[in-house]
Amino acid sequence: MSQVEIPLATFVKEYGEPYSELLGIDLAGGRSKEIVKWFLAAILYSKPIRESSATKTYRCFEEKGIVSAEAIVKAGWDKLVSILDAGGYTRYDFSTADKLLEVFGNLETMYGGDLNELHQEAKGPEDLALRLKALGKGIGDTTVSIFLRDMRPIWNKADPLPTPLVQMAMKKLKLKDLDALAKSKGLDPVRLDTALLRLAKAFLKKNRRIRIAL
Repeated sequence: MSQVEIPLATFVKEYGEPYSELLGIDLAGGRSKEIVKWFLAAILYSKPIRESSATKTYRCFEEKGIVSAEAIVKAGWDKLVSILDAGGYTRYDFSTADKLLEVFGNLETMYGGDLNELHQEAKGPEDLALRLKALGKGIGDTTVSIFLRDMRPIWNKADPLPTPLVQMAMKKLKLKDLDALAKSKGLDPVRLDTALLRLAKAFLKKNRRIRIAL
């Protein structure tokens, strides 16, 4: 069977919708309450779980109105586990409930629940990533990269490394610099990064045949 060939711009248009946009989270205004919602979602997406399950789980948090640092802490462990289970997050429900209480509790204590305050206090991109990780032991490179990917147009210190899946796609396409590629092709860097993530998840990991024409 011959490979399907798709121009890069077409692939980005079809597969590059940022996760925050998919969820209806409005980051453009830089409002703290929207940024916290995206941070919660980024934590959910960072686990090796189906994208649809992470999306459904975020929707469950949203339906319950538990999408702020204060609300998450007040909900308590049992309530968080029940929401995670309702969204299909059963494999990681206990550990994720622990993580959410620690991370958002520390966000409340250290920055008044405001991630914009964390960004303002950061000295630069590296310090920003370190401050996010310092919120809890469950916040690693993948979570930080997912979160900061969509924050790049909003925060001037957001400069995340590509996630391992994006690196897989870059290696397959023999790409070195995503920003340079986006600039040369007139593409949005966030959408390019997101499209490459989905290339790895939907095609490369499943050995589906596809060729991206650069």
